[in-house]
Amino acid sequence: MIIGTLTLGFRLHGNDSLKGKRKVAQSLKQKLRNSFNLAVSEVDALDSHERLVLAAVTVGNETKVVEGRLAKALNLVEAAAEAELVHCETEIFSSSPEE
Repeated sequence: MIIGTLTLGFRLHGNDSLKGKRKVAQSLKQKLRNSFNLAVSEVDALDSHERLVLAAVTVGNETKVVEGRLAKALNLVEAAAEAELVHCETEIFSSSPEE
């Protein structure tokens, strides 16, 4: 089993409320869920109006498939984000079931 994570950090210029941040976050999360069936959550800077950190996770049988899915997700975010992407980190984990 291959597990891939994509951590995305954004700067929200001119945002002065958590409501505005939530609007941007929900839009990005829904696009990632609908397009790539990723699990997505806000994971850091929860009380900050100007920072948004999302993490997306996917699972697959092959490393190339997981890496490709996360790369496509990153491309979508770069093209569709209303906020400035300032940080991106991808991690791939391999887990073999115990017998």
